[in-house]
Amino acid sequence: MTKAQLKKVLSETLLIGDGALSTYLYQQGIPVGVTAEELCLSQPEWIEEVHRSYYQAGARLIETNTYGANRERLARYGLEGKVTRINRESVAIARRAIGEDAFIFGSIGSICAGRVPNYSRAEYRDMYEEQATALLYGGVDGLILETFLDLEELQLALEVIRPLTDLPVFCSMAQMEVGRTRDGATLTEAFAELKRKGADGIGLNCRQGPLEIQRALEKTVVPEDVWLAVFPNAGRLGLADGEYQYKSTPDYFAERAEALREQGVHVIGGCCGTTPRHIEAMAERLAGRSPLPRINPEHPLEAEKSRPRITVRNRPTVVEKVKKDTTIIVEFDSPKDLDVTEYLQGATALHQAGADAVTLADNSMATTRMSNMALGAILKNQTDVEPLVHITCRDRNLIGQQSHLMGLHALGIDQILVITGDPTRIGDLPGSSSVYDVTSFDLIRMVKQLNEGISFSGKPLKQKARFVVGAAFNPNVSKIEAAVRRLEKKVEAGADFVMTQPVYDVESIQRVARAVRHIPIPVFIGIMPLTSHRNALFLHNELPGVKIPDTVMERMNGLKGPQARDLGVTLAKDLLDEAVRHFNGIYLITPFAYWEMTAELTRYIREKQPARQVSGA
Repeated sequence: MTKAQLKKVLSETLLIGDGALSTYLYQQGIPVGVTAEELCLSQPEWIEEVHRSYYQAGARLIETNTYGANRERLARYGLEGKVTRINRESVAIARRAIGEDAFIFGSIGSICAGRVPNYSRAEYRDMYEEQATALLYGGVDGLILETFLDLEELQLALEVIRPLTDLPVFCSMAQMEVGRTRDGATLTEAFAELKRKGADGIGLNCRQGPLEIQRALEKTVVPEDVWLAVFPNAGRLGLADGEYQYKSTPDYFAERAEALREQGVHVIGGCCGTTPRHIEAMAERLAGRSPLPRINPEHPLEAEKSRPRITVRNRPTVVEKVKKDTTIIVEFDSPKDLDVTEYLQGATALHQAGADAVTLADNSMATTRMSNMALGAILKNQTDVEPLVHITCRDRNLIGQQSHLMGLHALGIDQILVITGDPTRIGDLPGSSSVYDVTSFDLIRMVKQLNEGISFSGKPLKQKARFVVGAAFNPNVSKIEAAVRRLEKKVEAGADFVMTQPVYDVESIQRVARAVRHIPIPVFIGIMPLTSHRNALFLHNELPGVKIPDTVMERMNGLKGPQARDLGVTLAKDLLDEAVRHFNGIYLITPFAYWEMTAELTRYIREKQPARQVSGA
């Protein structure tokens, strides 16, 4: 089919598109988690029947079953070597199912699909070219690039595909909010840019129902001489009667299709949740209707011109302090119970001893503790303690992570340590899930993105965050060079300072100082006092990489209780004497809630108070 042939069809009548494929298959009993694209090879008759059902319902634009048939997504199922075959077969299946009066468009979906990108632009280009070439070789009548959240990725795909063919190419966005793409462009801006780069058709699909898409079009300027296509969901996905389902009925969908016609659309189909019944109802309602002229709004949605506001801090951060003088961070984990009285007493004592910040772990060792955000807010509001909270990748998905960070920002808690987090199987609820949506590298980058006034999804924010982001470093490994390379990546991701795991001998302090001398951000060396002979035995024999000197083991032999803790403090002071020679940043870790030990060590450092700038700081 040429562009001229399509233009003739679209000038005379509304072209009815097909509906959902994957969600429709799931409704027919195909297990969730099965890749629909692979069915083109293993069960081609199922796909052919779906296409035929939509054609018989009145659809005259049929999309191939190839939305996720790119190398990256197929690799999840071990099918990355079958990209060409799946795409070519999908065209043949669709061709068998329809008559000569219908058109086949090759479906190409977003590779990123809302996740953090894992590939370079060059790799994305290769994958789009590979899929598009296979569809064109299979004999499609056009291509539709659909469900793109980011304008930038859609532009990249269009730049790759447009030179490959003179056939019609449609570009369809999926909105994060009405009138905007995920990376913050208005639809007016996005549509204009896609037209400029050669798109023959533009439009919207997925995520939202027909009324929300109608609202977006009412606020959007659509360029002239471009075809407008919409493929709404059957409303929003929700839980009803114990099952997830889409609410919009076929009759409602047909009614809203008439309203979409008034927005000047040329192609109307359906996306997630729609069935042949939805398409049939819509086709009957619009039978014999031709497209209406598009009337653009006089005042389209404008991109916000004001720069995001930046919050102002009223005292220096630990990073600002450590560049000038010895700075002490003391870890004091939140309680495992509901009473915070003793915790507040200990935190206040640490502050009075001279701690510049009290840091709270995020359910350390995967053991449930009171929310460090809540306790940090109490410290900030009821005491003069400066909280520094840990954030693990383990406990929250990306929605929860951004929500958590936004809450911290609102509370004025802006100093954080990003860590991977111990897996849940080692904690007190081993049956719970470990999330790990992203790595610590990814999360550091995404937090710094909030500092630029951009949400995780790419949406502009009205205010910039001001997080000071720490990264963890474990020097207790046999090959410290590999650990340093990992640390360098965290610095590249945007980390502002480093907190190390505890070391227990002078040689380790010197080794760390040499290893991180080139690191351009402050390093806080970790020291945790021993509490008993049993504690020393565990660390020396059961914790990888930790070595307790023989002389220390001999002195701790058989000791427990207050006597052992007193010796633990004395030994830690010896380590601090060496540490302050190399580091301005000291990270004291309170063992087993014995805050009196780290308070004494804090006072010890303050009495020495070295004020010079040193290497590794």
